[in-house]
Amino acid sequence: MSTQPEAPDFTTLLRPVVRESSVSEVARLLLDHLAEGNLKPGTRLPAERQLADALHVARSSVRGALSALDVLGVIEVRPGSGSYVREGTSEFLPRAISWGMMLGTRHTRDLAEVRTFLEGVSARLAADRADADDVERLEGHLNRMREAGTDVRAFVESDLAFHLDLADISGNAVLGDILHSVRALLQGWTEHAGGIEDAVAETLREYGAVLDAIRAHDAEAADAAMVEHMRRAGDRLNPSPRADTEN
Repeated sequence: MSTQPEAPDFTTLLRPVVRESSVSEVARLLLDHLAEGNLKPGTRLPAERQLADALHVARSSVRGALSALDVLGVIEVRPGSGSYVREGTSEFLPRAISWGMMLGTRHTRDLAEVRTFLEGVSARLAADRADADDVERLEGHLNRMREAGTDVRAFVESDLAFHLDLADISGNAVLGDILHSVRALLQGWTEHAGGIEDAVAETLREYGAVLDAIRAHDAEAADAAMVEHMRRAGDRLNPSPRADTEN
């Protein structure tokens, strides 16, 4: 039976976070310790309350940081057991840190800008390569978005499925892998950006334009329609871009 790595003394290892309720600071601190080898794969992290006390932050900040690291695959949150450092984390950390994971709104906006370009390329390639079955699957995702209405979770799941299928249809595995990683990094930001009730109709119209272009095998129109959708979606999620300059 494998033994669990002995956890370090977190009361001496962790230092208080400078800013109260800062999810990014907590995530960055934990990443630092992982990168330095202080936290070995399989190590069980202290409970949220213990981490919050050690870092002098609110439990909500710790919870947000752990959720972000879980999405990235850095840690594994096991209900009823705790949070554990995943195997193979050392290979992922340099990539996560270099992308500025959770370092603030400005970095998030830069990442979203890159994703806009990549999603346009994905739509362009899909328009060239989609067959009748591919178009039918995309239509199915769009219909499920319509049926979801104001059910945010169901809408977001169908939205994501549309993009993932589009990447598959593009036939470029490297592009698909990059887009999957970028979406994971932006997931927490998207989920905390508010409801979608007022954006449903606009989003459906925008996706409809993308789908029409793909159905017509018009690569240029598909690219333009997807870029327009991504920009409008970004505006809906972050209506005050001037605030980015404050970070």
